Amino acid sequence: IPYLGTMLVQWVLGGFAVDNATLTRFFMFHFVLLYMVAAATMVNFTFLHQTGSNNPMGINSDSDKIPFHPYFSWKDVVGFMVLILSLVLLSLINPYMLGDPDNFI
Repeated sequence: IPYLGTMLVQWVLGGFAVDNATLTRFFMFHFVLLYMVAAATMVNFTFLHQTGSNNPMGINSDSDKIPFHPYFSWKDVVGFMVLILSLVLLSLINPYMLGDPDNFI
């Protein structure tokens, strides 16, 4: 943003100095954005998986179809558990695998 960019950056970062206010604001944005993304994901799971992406209003057009919600909800839960399990195993078995080798002297 040409005219507001500098002002927004100074407000977000709390100025040019790395001080308590700057770090507090930095951590606040990172933690709040994390929970905002998590909340948006839960809203998506709740509403999209109940009706389906091709039927956002939830109108019952054909009752003979296979239900959309249970299959994809369980698929998401299993995928999430596989992701978490792989990250936990990675951090427990080989914690330095994703690290930068230049950090060691």
